[in-house]
Amino acid sequence: MNNIVLINITGPDRPGLTAAITGLLARAQVNILDIGQAVIHDTLSFGILVEMHDSAGLSDVLKDVLFRGYEMDQQVRFTPVSTEEYQRWVTGQGKSRHIVTLLARRITAEHIARVSEITARYGLNIDHIDRLSGRIPEDLPADQGKGCIEFSVRGEPDDPAALRAEFLTIAQALNVDIAFQQDSLFRRNRRLVVFDMDSTLIDAEVIDELAKAAGVGDQVADITERAMRGELDFQASFRERMALLKGLPETVLADIAERLRLTEGAETLIAQLRRLGYKTAILSGGFNYFAERLQQRLGIDYVYANALPIADGKVTGEVEEPIVDGQRKADLLRELAQREGISLEQTIAVGDGANDLPMLSIAGLGVAFRAKPLVKQSAKQAISTLGLDGILYLLGFRDRDGV
Repeated sequence: MNNIVLINITGPDRPGLTAAITGLLARAQVNILDIGQAVIHDTLSFGILVEMHDSAGLSDVLKDVLFRGYEMDQQVRFTPVSTEEYQRWVTGQGKSRHIVTLLARRITAEHIARVSEITARYGLNIDHIDRLSGRIPEDLPADQGKGCIEFSVRGEPDDPAALRAEFLTIAQALNVDIAFQQDSLFRRNRRLVVFDMDSTLIDAEVIDELAKAAGVGDQVADITERAMRGELDFQASFRERMALLKGLPETVLADIAERLRLTEGAETLIAQLRRLGYKTAILSGGFNYFAERLQQRLGIDYVYANALPIADGKVTGEVEEPIVDGQRKADLLRELAQREGISLEQTIAVGDGANDLPMLSIAGLGVAFRAKPLVKQSAKQAISTLGLDGILYLLGFRDRDGV
């Protein structure tokens, strides 16, 4: 009968500790069934699950480990593991795994307590907790922090929709974001990211800025807001807004383009995606004049947006087909995935308005960014507290990876 023992070692982090302990185990020809190590604030937590056929030999090697740990200022604990307990552990590896990602300007104990309480109540066991964000300086202003904790959980919730609803409720109450996604092969193997432009990549609705210049700002802003909330059909609202822009001088376009600001984290996100080999696209219900300028600035691969017809130096107010509405965005996402030779599971879609929901729903990862309530409730994931670069955390990247 095999002897299985869990060895737990805790204490100050010491160079060479892992080599010293595993060297002792190696001389006794011990099998390693599981191993894990974490260092938090220079304090080590090291666990090894070992197996050995010879009971007497195992006893001797555990004594050697105990003394070696003492010499290195470590606490060592041994826990025998029965064959039945080990078999339950082996059987558990076939269970579904999910990732819960907690994002906030500052992570608090209440955030973690609420998330862990909900996961436990839905029968999910936390296997691993990791901090993806970098260390936050004490003097950093509260609105500039960036915190992310990732929970790896095992099991399948009985009611995933109810679980997501609870996460959304506490996210709104505590001003945090909580993402829940399956830990699948595709999570770190996305290859294409498509973005809405207005209020997603840039911190403005371009059509509203054009309307202000045309003296019809309030009228157009009201129509835009209702369309983004899903109260108006996008195509009809787009035609109505375009008609109000008739006669706008072409000369104002460049001035508006110069004033447009990128959304927090947009430049960082696009730069990292390009570095990692992702393809990127703008799928916008806005205008190609502005989208193409953004493409040149950020190095975006593809751009699809609406035309802004000009005649005699003025906006005509007419509409050119096809209008890039919600269905058109979803169709374009499918076309781009096919062109790149990837599945929809390998795509990410990011947007803020109701007309983004069709593409958010078919993408492998759909992210509602600082979105309207209807969109947040309908999208798979949502980010409202951090900038666009928070999406990298949803992919599992750490700040120390260069994010």
